[in-house]
Amino acid sequence: MRSELVLVVRGEADDESLAALVTVLAGLAAASGEPPPPVRSAWAGESWGRGAGAWRRSALPR
Repeated sequence: MRSELVLVVRGEADDESLAALVTVLAGLAAASGEPPPPVRSAWAGESWGRGAGAWRRSALPR
């Protein structure tokens, strides 16, 4: 069974009109969603450790 995402009830919509409608609806859906979480730098991670020798571990390859 095929599900229609956009159904033209009256009149005839051309491809450009449907593309404009889908673009506006997609933009509204993206704008109303929650913002993405902030990207955390690897330098701010806990993998470096703390305390004596942490600066040395930061230079070592992971």
